[in-house]
Amino acid sequence: MLVEIGLADLALRSASELAHGQKQWLEIGMVLASQPKVLMLDEPVAGLTDEETERTVALVRKLRRPDRAIVVVEHDMDFVEQIADRVTVLHEGRTLFEGSMQDARADARVVDVYLGR
Repeated sequence: MLVEIGLADLALRSASELAHGQKQWLEIGMVLASQPKVLMLDEPVAGLTDEETERTVALVRKLRRPDRAIVVVEHDMDFVEQIADRVTVLHEGRTLFEGSMQDARADARVVDVYLGR
């Protein structure tokens, strides 16, 4: 699992010694160890550096499999655009939009509510 999440070279370190991004990847690995059919990630790039975010993009892309869904809750739209096949935008507990990220960026309601003009 450490190889899969890119932390094999840190196998002998305590989790408390890891950088924030590395801890995020470790948490993903811990969940993957249970072989879930649905992997849910809540703001996986919050607080990460640009480099850590790019590594997280690569990791999420690598984890895609036909037999596993990956659901990501995230406010970083650049990250979402790099990993998502489909996005669902929620507003006040209801679905505001479903479709591609490109279409979400062009949707007037999404722009008004989240992206700003």
